[in-house]
Amino acid sequence: MRFLVFQHIDVEHPGILRDFMAADGIAWDAVELDAGEEIPPLDGYDALVVMGGPMDVWQENEHPWLVAEKAAVREAVAERGMPYLGICLGHQLLAEALGGEVGPMGGAEVGVLPVAVTEEGRADPLFQDFAERFLCLQWHGAAVTRPPPGATVLAGSPVCANQAMRVGANAYGFQYHVEVTEQTVGDWAAIPEYERSLRETLGADGLDRFKDDMETALPQFNAAARRLYDSFKALVKES
Repeated sequence: MRFLVFQHIDVEHPGILRDFMAADGIAWDAVELDAGEEIPPLDGYDALVVMGGPMDVWQENEHPWLVAEKAAVREAVAERGMPYLGICLGHQLLAEALGGEVGPMGGAEVGVLPVAVTEEGRADPLFQDFAERFLCLQWHGAAVTRPPPGATVLAGSPVCANQAMRVGANAYGFQYHVEVTEQTVGDWAAIPEYERSLRETLGADGLDRFKDDMETALPQFNAAARRLYDSFKALVKES
């Protein structure tokens, strides 16, 4: 199998998923859109994985490549039925590209926080063996305010009703981060937009507490990432 990965900043990559893909012999090509790299034809790829980034889906004037990226997401999901895995910004791009809406939240959601699986989520294969509530890493100030047609919301949190969704049979978006590694919080805290939201949400000393919470929860995060990855890989094989 071969996956195509869209990245929007170099430190927001597939993270722990890279280790899983390497162990399984899955090849993947990264396109760094913020650096001006062009999107290749989708032929020859078995899945599209779209990562997060500090920009917002509506910032097409500041980031003109968002127009081509949304078109590629539509082609992959709506026209080709390709398996799709979107994380954070990738989740929001899935919504907007297919007719949903994304908007700013009243305040950012940052930290190690719980999400709850919906009744529909409990029936979805990607959430098999998950508890009804579990901890995850959050770092976002925008959210899907209206899911696209054909979407099923799979998980939510008290301040963000759409933490995970499926669109059709093969496309999944996750607002929270499944790909985290021990470097994630430190790397992302150096990004001005992320540092600002962290400080506004958790306070001046929030980074140290965030790192401590992350270190404690990381084995749980990585085990959950493995389960999601395995289920997504099975979906790709069947498609």
